[in-house]
Amino acid sequence: MKQLINIIIGLSFLLFTACGQGKIETPENAMTKFEEFKSKEKFLQDGKLFYPGIGDPTLKPILTEKINLAADDFKKLADKGNATDTEYQNAIKNGLDRFADLYLQLDTEDRERVCSYFEELMDIVGLESSDGHLNNFMYGFDPTSK
Repeated sequence: MKQLINIIIGLSFLLFTACGQGKIETPENAMTKFEEFKSKEKFLQDGKLFYPGIGDPTLKPILTEKINLAADDFKKLADKGNATDTEYQNAIKNGLDRFADLYLQLDTEDRERVCSYFEELMDIVGLESSDGHLNNFMYGFDPTSK
């Protein structure tokens, strides 16, 4: 009976551990990378990404500001030192929501570029998944969900 109780306790512990939110320890150079990210000029032509540059140049400062606000959101979470995956994924969702008022003015390449900037932010902190938020922004649904 005691062995059965220990097995149940052990399985319960494994279940809670598996369902727990992953904490992301902030990389040492993250704050510097956030500042570098914010200071670089955005929405320029990029041959490596096959990005032709912003479709409507009047949107460039507005889009840049929205991306930099997302970087600030990530920086605040990273400053905590151990934010969860879910907290970063919520920051992605909130950041992408800032583009709602301009979404119809963005062509496909510009939306892809917005997503690639979020991927850069994810790389800075080591976040592996946007939890479908980038797909929802790009395509209106997450093709990986069932």
